[in-house]
Amino acid sequence: MSGWTYVDGRFVPKEEASVSVYDHGFLYGDGVFEGIRVYGGRVFKLDEHVRRLYESAKSILLEIPIPPEEMKRLILEAVRRNGLQDAYVRPIVTRGRGDLGIDPRKCGRPTVVVIVDQIQLYPERAYREGLRMITATHRKSPSDSLNPRIKSLNYLNQILARLEANLAGADEALMLNHEGYVCECSADNVFVVRSGEVWTPPAHLGILRGVTRDAVLEIARDLGIPAFERTFTLHDVYTADEVFLTGTGAEIGPVVWVDGRVIGSGKPGPLTLRLLQAYRELTAREGTPVYEDSLAAPGGSG
Repeated sequence: MSGWTYVDGRFVPKEEASVSVYDHGFLYGDGVFEGIRVYGGRVFKLDEHVRRLYESAKSILLEIPIPPEEMKRLILEAVRRNGLQDAYVRPIVTRGRGDLGIDPRKCGRPTVVVIVDQIQLYPERAYREGLRMITATHRKSPSDSLNPRIKSLNYLNQILARLEANLAGADEALMLNHEGYVCECSADNVFVVRSGEVWTPPAHLGILRGVTRDAVLEIARDLGIPAFERTFTLHDVYTADEVFLTGTGAEIGPVVWVDGRVIGSGKPGPLTLRLLQAYRELTAREGTPVYEDSLAAPGGSG
């Protein structure tokens, strides 16, 4: 069985899942989404992800046609129907079908999609040997143009940075804001370790406040590691003892090379590895159970 995808009220085989070419999510990137991980049959940080999904939608005046608690149940059911213990879930809400103009008033009911699949953003060797990163020439879109706290379907800014990383043979691209401060990467938040302290850029610089980012800050503080939101520049990255990335797909990815500079010893640093182990222990024991109180038999098509 190839798997099931939820599209506007029903589960369909993944190969048959589709939306209208007039959907404004397809035409204009007018919509919001989340990326959520499932570990060992538990959905990690489900409440936090669903809360952010609805906050993103509210910020762009997009009314999700089902309440948050129903969205949570739908996500759990989507995982059940695919029979996976470890998975990546992508709930998406678009403005819905409209015409070829951009006016959201021309759209009817929003489109709701839930995709369940598997993901491995970086190969396992990257966690042993480390990642290579370049600084993109494309800057983050200014916060007064597009609020980065809205996790929208419009990712062209990040894709342009990702293309630069691809052309340079790097694993990820670091992005600065228009003042030259370190912001985040094309798909991840970024941290540096300096003199035993963990730093990550504050939200007001123009970053998406990642769920994994916040979890890592909490883990660090629980371990007694000083962890701060702090403004810093490329100089602080180049001269850091350790650098790592965080994200739902990446988890915690050690960075050992940035723009030709070797970071620290050139290997994943001890504090990064300690945080990674603690993060994986957290995901193994916490989360919302999937396989309880099923709404329907797994594999159904209703």
